[in-house]
Parts: sequence; structure tokens; C-alpha cells
Amino acid sequence: MRSIRIYTPQALNAGDDCVLDAAPSHHLATVLRARADQSIELFNGDGNTYTARITAISKKAVTVIVENSTPADNESPLHIELGIGISKGDRFDFVLQKSTELGVTAITPLITERTEVRLDAERAEKKIEHWRQVVISACEQSGRNVVPVISDIAKFSDWTSNCDADRKFVLHHRADASPSGATRPPRVALLIGPEGGLSTDEIAAAEQCGFAPWRLGPRILRTETAPLAAITALQWLWGDLADR
Repeated sequence: MRSIRIYTPQALNAGDDCVLDAAPSHHLATVLRARADQSIELFNGDGNTYTARITAISKKAVTVIVENSTPADNESPLHIELGIGISKGDRFDFVLQKSTELGVTAITPLITERTEVRLDAERAEKKIEHWRQVVISACEQSGRNVVPVISDIAKFSDWTSNCDADRKFVLHHRADASPSGATRPPRVALLIGPEGGLSTDEIAAAEQCGFAPWRLGPRILRTETAPLAAITALQWLWGDLADR
């Protein structure tokens, strides 16, 4: 049976009694039907896995005792920042989930010329919280102990002009180049448009900000496919997917 992994933002130390938040408590008690005295794994983003035992359980609150901690360094050596236009429906959730599994470090949702999703301040705040929960769930499933950062929604021009990664790439099907180099850069940034892609003016503006054009093969990829292909390629080139 696969171990149950739960994220909690609180500090964890061996011997501590911890009361989990309402959402993970409900998930443990109602969805997973966990029981008192059952062992689970906790993580809080500090890179460690914590073994804990349930001491009390109800639908609203689960109490555990932390028994021990184990360093679990399964993070990619490559820091990848993804700036991507917000897409409709559950496509953006899919991108967040799979990018997290592939080891992305940070994600910034972008408003671009062709972004069709419009969010007022209240809805944007709710979306950000929802997206952060999607990423946390992906970490629980994939075994990651460090949660990728989901930044607030940003304008295209703000993100591209302020991005200071060592290597920066803008993906579009009219490019004719791809990443190369044997030396791993400390930080890489990927820029990807929403449905319909980035406009010609946006691509030109990104290139002026130091983003190199990158074409992912001869076929046009959807907005939810392109980041996963690009992250996989980067992890193979400079990260932890290839045998070293």
C-alpha cells in the first residue's frame, strides 16, 4: 500500500503533537478513511519527509505525533521558472500539476494579449489559492518535499522585463533554435503563451528582454503540452532526467 503523504505548512519536529488543518483533516478522515494509530508521511516544504502517527481523528481535526524526519533530496538541480498565459477550463490546472511532477521551481500566471480569461481581484485571489492547492496535491502524489512557488497573476510586460534568470527562452513555432550547452545554468526561465500563442509583438518584446526563441519540433503544440515538453527537454539536458 502506498504511503499517505500530507502537506502541512507548520514547523515539524520529532516528538511534537500537531493538529492538521481542516482540509487535510477532512481528506484523511473522509476520503482516505484513515484510522487512529495509522502511520502517515508529512512534509512542510523544508526538504524533509516526516513520519507521523495519527493519535486522534475526526472529520474536522486530525492530531498526529511526529516520530522522526528523513532528508529527502529529490529536487532537480535545475531551477526552472515558468511564465505562462492563463488558459481556460481545467487546462491550467493540468499544466500546474504536470509541471510540478516534472520538477518546476516556480510558476507565474500571465495576462497576455490573447489571454481570454478575465479575473477581477476577488476571483484572482480565489484562483491563486486553488492553483496552490493543485500544486500541493501534485507534490503529495509525486513525492516532492518542496512546493513550487505560485506567484500572483502578472502582466506579460512586467514578468518579462523583471525576469533575471541566467537562460531565458520564449517558445513559439516560428523559431528555428533550441537550447544547447554542456554547462548547467543556475536558473532557466520559460515563456509560453495561452491558447492562440503569443503575438508577434510579444515575441519581439520578449526577445528584447533577453529571451531566446525556441521551437519544439515541427508540430504546433497546445498551451498545455508545450510547457511539459519543454520542461522535460530541459531536465534531460541540464536536470535530473538523464543518467549522469
